Amino acid sequence: MSRRISTAAVIAGALGLAGCQTPGPAPGPAPTHFKLPTVGLERVVGKSARDLEALFGTPDQDMKEETARRMVFVGPACVLDAYLYPSAPGKEPVVTWLDARQPNGDDMDRASCVAALTRR
Repeated sequence: MSRRISTAAVIAGALGLAGCQTPGPAPGPAPTHFKLPTVGLERVVGKSARDLEALFGTPDQDMKEETARRMVFVGPACVLDAYLYPSAPGKEPVVTWLDARQPNGDDMDRASCVAALTRR
């Protein structure tokens, strides 16, 4: 009789512990391209490197990695990082993401930075 109780207790304990396990992260949806709000950024979002150089001049930094490109434009009011990626294999990279910061590193509104850099 005590053998049955201890077997039942072991099974109940194992089932109880199994309920305590935390599941791993649920698989998320397939990655999608983030759409950058474009209000005030119409002059740069979707533009090529040539377009950026025509608007801002020669970039202060220009870095390439495989298919991605990062162009950095520095002005007295801000620093703008423009990230260019091809929309499809073999296509010319265009601006798909922007970061803007003040010269001290604090975040800055992207549209304000674009406006400030076009006046430099």
